[in-house]
Amino acid sequence: MKILIVIDMQNDFIDGSLGTKEAVAIVPNVAAKVESAREAGSEVIFTRDTHSEGYLDTQEGKNLPVVHCVKGTAGWQISSALDVGGSKVIDKPSFGSLELADYVASLGNRNYIEEIELVGLCTDICVINNAMILKARLPEVKVAVDAGCCAGVTPESHKNALSAMKMCQIEIR
Repeated sequence: MKILIVIDMQNDFIDGSLGTKEAVAIVPNVAAKVESAREAGSEVIFTRDTHSEGYLDTQEGKNLPVVHCVKGTAGWQISSALDVGGSKVIDKPSFGSLELADYVASLGNRNYIEEIELVGLCTDICVINNAMILKARLPEVKVAVDAGCCAGVTPESHKNALSAMKMCQIEIR
């Protein structure tokens, strides 16, 4: 079994309050990756950064004082360019998701997991956090990141995150 995890491909991260031209540019790549994964019979899972109205009072909000991905808003929604279909969607209140790691591990209880591949936003925050958590939770499963389907806060921080993941035995494609 192969698993594709699409991290936080939400409007606020693409062209909203925290959007970048690099994030906009990867949307077609991610859409093609999702379609290809489904055609190959892979499990596709989406995550959604999820905050409340009190975001600015949280530790994250104090360090990143830009309101984004407030549950129920247009910015919180996954891009309409991506086919979520019947995929599992995990709302995560922080950068990394233990719920995601536990869910993926539970799939392994029923099936052999050959590989977990991550794509999405932001390489240097949520992608790296979830890749590291998955690698720690499932150390013998190949974890990979498709660099052409990710974007960071800046091009430099994207490259730095890819280098850090590579050093932790996460395959960079």
